[in-house]
Amino acid sequence: MNTSELRQKDIARLQSEVKALQKAHFGLRMQKATQQLNNTATLRSTRREIARAKTILVEKQSAGQSAK
Repeated sequence: MNTSELRQKDIARLQSEVKALQKAHFGLRMQKATQQLNNTATLRSTRREIARAKTILVEKQSAGQSAK
């Protein structure tokens, strides 16, 4: 998911997106631990997607705080 799609979401949907990405990342880590993961690059990409979503979430939350 690219940043433009994430920026269109509201705070609640971003929070659920972060949770879903974290759950997916956990599953990938478990697959790696049991040596079932073929493409280890997916770990890096999901970790970066989580960071991207969290960054946009914090930006939106701080913009909402300054608007009040």
